[in-house]
Amino acid sequence: MASPIWPRLVYSAVLYMLSPLIGWRIWREQVLTCSRLQRLGMRLGTLPPGPRIWLHCASVGEVRAARPLIEGLLARYPHHSLLLTTMTATGAQQVQAFIGEQAAPDQVRLAHCFLPLDFPGAAKRFIARVQPTLTILFETELWPNLLHACHQQAVPVAVVNGRLSPRAFARYQRLRPLMASALANVTWLAAKSVADAERFQALGCRAEVTHVVGSLKFEMPCQERSLEEGEYLLQEWGTRPVWVAGSTREGEEALLLEAHRQLLKRFPTALLVLVPRHPQRFDDVASLCAQDDWTISRRSQQQAVTPQTQIYLGDTLGELAMLYAAGRVAYVGGSLVPFGGHNVLEPAALGKPVLCGPSLENFSDVAEPLLAAGALSVVETPDALADALVELLANPQNAQHIGHTGRDVVETHRGALARTLDGLSQWLT
Repeated sequence: MASPIWPRLVYSAVLYMLSPLIGWRIWREQVLTCSRLQRLGMRLGTLPPGPRIWLHCASVGEVRAARPLIEGLLARYPHHSLLLTTMTATGAQQVQAFIGEQAAPDQVRLAHCFLPLDFPGAAKRFIARVQPTLTILFETELWPNLLHACHQQAVPVAVVNGRLSPRAFARYQRLRPLMASALANVTWLAAKSVADAERFQALGCRAEVTHVVGSLKFEMPCQERSLEEGEYLLQEWGTRPVWVAGSTREGEEALLLEAHRQLLKRFPTALLVLVPRHPQRFDDVASLCAQDDWTISRRSQQQAVTPQTQIYLGDTLGELAMLYAAGRVAYVGGSLVPFGGHNVLEPAALGKPVLCGPSLENFSDVAEPLLAAGALSVVETPDALADALVELLANPQNAQHIGHTGRDVVETHRGALARTLDGLSQWLT
């Protein structure tokens, strides 16, 4: 039975009413190599040759998680090209860095542009211009008008690594008619877990198109280069106890600095490598450190870490794995403040003991096996974080054992990539 049209019409009307606010927000999310008109489905740049797969990832975290899938699609389907879209500027920069790493022949098969805003006209123009053989949406990127445009132009739609946290599910339930109409256009949905699959079905996704394949986040790329580069940094810094706080969010750095202040009482030479999640906050975090009279060095300015340096600010893009590898202990941000956490698997795959705060709802599925194995510890306060750091840095053999356990958990849970690629193959012959 066809889905009613009214939820999407109401949604579109609300978008048009909010367009001045949306436009102002999007104006800031830009990179120089992309026209702002891409947000309206225009001036998409040079598209890769057909047949063309379109893969959308919202931001930098999703791009990182999708990297094994991107590499798998390029390897398995040499006659197809891949268009990657993102919503944020940081995601765009991550994709462009990835494209720059590819061998020359693959650069022709891989391109990026921004996702158009979900206005009906922009969505229709975008799909008509791209003409994808298959649309792949990563995690929860369910844009009703884009999904409708795919349906109108007979483009199959796959949702991969599909996830719905309990908080997101509760929010979407209030929009169930709209979500049901959007999910009616999904051809194949690969959920990360049984719970995720059940939530998608409760919102209206058909049971026959819903499959549980596991999390692509466990499909970490080869870490050897990051480990080698991280070890090189450690050799430069000498025998200092080093801990890394990655993907930190607003309001969290002050808590981490308090924990570091306490840590220095036990380990006076300890070094904190601090890596904010968003580049627009790099200068703000540097100013926060300066206000508290910390001695800092900034990686973006190629400032050396001296014996007096207390904080090394990782204010660059694409180097988080290397910086995690340079530490003895990793803390994953967005978790001591209520942002839902970030990917705890990244340092675990590098063999590092992992700490985080209690806000983990966005990554609960991948955190659970690490918690069960004792490879991830949750701390509630800066005091608890300092105590955990002291324990791990004072017992390096135990820390190493915990790190190895985490790496084993990641290896054990691999397999979602092969199942995802097999599921997509029915449209990519």
